[in-house]
Amino acid sequence: MNNKMLSNARILRRDMTKEERHLWYDFLKSYPAHIYRQRVFGRYIADFYCAAAKLVIELDGSQHYEEAGIADDEERTKFLETYGVTVLRIPNNAVNQNFRGVCEYIDAVIKDRIEHQKPTHP
Repeated sequence: MNNKMLSNARILRRDMTKEERHLWYDFLKSYPAHIYRQRVFGRYIADFYCAAAKLVIELDGSQHYEEAGIADDEERTKFLETYGVTVLRIPNNAVNQNFRGVCEYIDAVIKDRIEHQKPTHP
C-alpha cells in the first residue's frame, strides 16, 4: 500500500459526503461486524468495507450513472473482485429517501454473507 493512497484515504474519511456521514454515524459505526471507512484496495479506495462478510459498500452519486461513470465503476468492481470481495452499490438518493430500507438491506447482505462463509462441519 503506498503512502499517497493512505493519505488520500485519511482525507476521504475526514471529508465524507453527506450520505457517507449519515450511513457511517447512524448505522455502520456501531454495526456488530467491524466496518472500515475508506479502505485502500490497490489503486482504489472503497467507501466502506466489512472484512467478515468480504463486502465493499459503495455509495454512488449521480455521476456514477453517466456513461463514463458506469464504465469506471465496472472496471473498479472487477478490480475489487480480484480481492475476493463482493461490491454492493447503493445510490445516494436511496440513503436520503429510504435510509431504514438501506440499513436493513445492508444488514441482510452482511448477515447472509457471513453465514455462508462459515466452515461447514460433517
